[in-house]
Amino acid sequence: MKVSFGEGHMRTPIRLAGWALAFGSPLVGCSSDDGVVDPGAAKHGATASIASSRFSEWSAPENLGPTVNSPFVDFTPEISRDGLSLYFSSNRPGGFGLTDLWVSRRSSVDDPWGAPVNLGPTINTSGTEGAPHLSRDGHQLFFASSRPGGFGSNDIWVSRRSDPRDDFGWEPPANLGPQVNSSEFDAGPTVRHPELYFTSDRASPGGGLDVYLSLVGPGLNVVAPGAAFGPAVLVAELSSTGNDLRPSLRFDGLEIFLSSNRAGTVGADDIWVSTRRSDAEAWSTPINVGTPINSEFVEAQPAISADGTELYFASNRPGGSGGPDLYVARRVLNPR
Repeated sequence: MKVSFGEGHMRTPIRLAGWALAFGSPLVGCSSDDGVVDPGAAKHGATASIASSRFSEWSAPENLGPTVNSPFVDFTPEISRDGLSLYFSSNRPGGFGLTDLWVSRRSSVDDPWGAPVNLGPTINTSGTEGAPHLSRDGHQLFFASSRPGGFGSNDIWVSRRSDPRDDFGWEPPANLGPQVNSSEFDAGPTVRHPELYFTSDRASPGGGLDVYLSLVGPGLNVVAPGAAFGPAVLVAELSSTGNDLRPSLRFDGLEIFLSSNRAGTVGADDIWVSTRRSDAEAWSTPINVGTPINSEFVEAQPAISADGTELYFASNRPGGSGGPDLYVARRVLNPR
């Protein structure tokens, strides 16, 4: 299945973090919390919540603007714990390969985002880099890459830095190894100790992507160098017969977002959410988050902020800078 965005300047089809991007062609469709709606209700604009009152409903998404977004493909956003660094993937000019990782910074959460800067050749290669994920302590950057030295067409890697405020202090990345990576496509990591979730097509090479889980070794929100990863297992309750992309786990491990074109999707791809009451329980069946986040267009590759109040994602809805753009929707914690 191929999803194509916008009018970019590359004709090479690539598949990165769950999307097949054929640039230059039009789009081809392929305890819980508030803001979660039934997919049937979403189609009719209803806002019936199935959730508790911990959070408010989601706000209308806000485009991050032309300083961050470009006429090219901008996707797979990730926000730092302090809200001051925004990582994402792009095929804009100035990179090293098909898609690179970039970072935009701001001085405070009330300030505008600065111009994105490429993370450089330590992280980026002539291939594809995408789906960045920062560990909660800010010392590790997990991402997907097609660089040499992997086990399959796309693997998950991790880089470390000593200063969590230095966005250009990343060390050469290490492959997460064969317990996580396969001979097929693996991408879209999200970590909350001891759980590493990601997407893979290992069950149907070249076909649909499913959600997998690997348990990591001892540590506190950090994967120590050489840490052991348990064998990756399918998370059946989060997976479907469609493409299930880039899970993003809330800080307490009780809410997980992903994008999918599964049955009940309003647009070409929608954002879905699942919850659980504790780490020991299975995830609930994912529910379409509905409007105003999802639309008749593509909404994909979500990333939830550290405090659970902001949801970043990519969309090709009208009003952007040309290609798929980065957006953010917000909610607030309700008074106890």
